[in-house]
Amino acid sequence: MRRLGRRPILLALAGVAACLVGRDFAQAQVSDSGELSIELVDPKVLRICADPRNLPFSNDKGEGFENKLGELFAEKLQKKLDYMYFPQATGFVRVTLGSHRCDVIMGFPQGDDLAQGTNPYYRTAYALVAKQGSGLEEVTTLEDERLKGKHIGIVAGTPPATNMAVNGLMGNAKPYPLMIDTRYDSSAAAMIGDLAKGEIDAGILWGPMAGYYAKKANPPLHVTPLVKETTGPKLVYRIGMGVRAADQNWKRQLNRLIQENQPAINKILLDFGVPLLDDNNQPITAETVSKSP
Repeated sequence: MRRLGRRPILLALAGVAACLVGRDFAQAQVSDSGELSIELVDPKVLRICADPRNLPFSNDKGEGFENKLGELFAEKLQKKLDYMYFPQATGFVRVTLGSHRCDVIMGFPQGDDLAQGTNPYYRTAYALVAKQGSGLEEVTTLEDERLKGKHIGIVAGTPPATNMAVNGLMGNAKPYPLMIDTRYDSSAAAMIGDLAKGEIDAGILWGPMAGYYAKKANPPLHVTPLVKETTGPKLVYRIGMGVRAADQNWKRQLNRLIQENQPAINKILLDFGVPLLDDNNQPITAETVSKSP
């Protein structure tokens, strides 16, 4: 599932040959509390694997929502916070988590076998982004006739591209690259820029990116999570955190943190415009933030 369009996102850290377990230098360590830590780089430090330039997720200035989640978890764990930064593209898991340079990937989709996932801490979907007053705000599915003939931006190789093809929308589509070096390019930013200039009529982005850039736009753009698709791949996903396959104690600890801090996690995500969904595909808003998804 790491072709969500994140980095352009998470649905695929496509083609990564992950070497996640059995590292020669994996040494057992004992924390001050006496708990055996088989895999952690340093039991006193929360070391996060992150992209140095990939907002809204993370950057090396600590401005992304995964940075904010890291700060929250470090405080709860009473650990120092540190990062191993590497562009999240081919080789990311191998170079970071798999090489024991860090201990957790803060955003990891359920179903991805490149690492072991924790329980999910949010649920979201690919979304249609359009200008207010464009006549596309009420569109909730790619089957909608109002999309026929429209120029729609799409990140090539992401799941909604298949849905667009099924519905005959690729003829006028404008593709944006999936595999990029996030230090220099952003397909999401380019797409939103083209939407603002009128070069495309709408865009389809992974939910966190859609919400973040739509919120930053002036005037703000309209975001519709695509939860009603009846053909093509599913466009709704659960996102947790990724750890090494052998690190069961660490996974259980993170699961407890997620459960105990879900309202605070939701607030951080909503502050960044992430379109959160509950299990019935209903939006989680600031008014319902105290409820777990």
